[in-house]
Amino acid sequence: MKIIDILEQAKPSFSFEFFPPKDSDGFDQLFKTIDNLKPLNPAFVSVTYGAGGSTRSKTIDLVGRIKKEIGLESMAHLTCVGHNSDEILNVLGDIKKQNVDNVLALRGDPPAGEINFTKPNNGFGYAVELVQFMCERFSFCIGVAGYPEGHPESSNREEDLFHLKKKVLAGASFIVTQLFFDNKYYFDFVANLRNIGVNVPVIPGIMPIVNLKQIKRFTKMCGATVPHDLMVRLEAVQNDPESVYQIGIDHAANQCRKLLMQGAPGVHFYTLNRSRATLSVLERLV
Repeated sequence: MKIIDILEQAKPSFSFEFFPPKDSDGFDQLFKTIDNLKPLNPAFVSVTYGAGGSTRSKTIDLVGRIKKEIGLESMAHLTCVGHNSDEILNVLGDIKKQNVDNVLALRGDPPAGEINFTKPNNGFGYAVELVQFMCERFSFCIGVAGYPEGHPESSNREEDLFHLKKKVLAGASFIVTQLFFDNKYYFDFVANLRNIGVNVPVIPGIMPIVNLKQIKRFTKMCGATVPHDLMVRLEAVQNDPESVYQIGIDHAANQCRKLLMQGAPGVHFYTLNRSRATLSVLERLV
């Protein structure tokens, strides 16, 4: 089933992102996480795509298993990194063979050790090209990424919004945002999109803070910021993991509550293949 149709039915919707594990122990942990989260009846789950297609087969197999064996609607991430158009076509064909209807189209980050994104020979340099390519050949429901605080490589927010609008005009049906910790960024982002005629659903992406060093690393990579008062509270207890966890969960639950009260269509949780934090947040929303 296409996610855009699910969003019409599931209000609000809750969805979860996973990544393909590296080994059998990781897969055991992941499926334990999925078992824990399945009773929450997620609208869909998504599976990330490793740099340069490094998890290509795992991503495709995993989205297929989640849909066929577990019965959850799934979405495969797909990036432009390291693939020419023929390889992208083969990947999309493999996804379709799994009866998966949804793809998140991304440009992707440069592979490890590289600073700048390099367009592959006979490949794509921008996500909008990937969206166009898919729309011309398949009937996938396509999602794209949005950055409430601006893409790290954009020179300004206006340019970022313009590029996002191009992806929607090319055929994207919904937007999933990068993580953020201040709802003002999300609501300003949505308002600015509406002002330029972008009216597709914008699903906020939330990552509960459970580890301070980890979240500092993530925010540095994606350009998100942690509110000063929240960071002060976290740093005051940084040597007490459980206190960090509780502050992070309380903040995420408060974020989600206010997002939903003010009209967000749902919440997409970045789970890091663990269920405890997501379950803790959703328990506080009941």
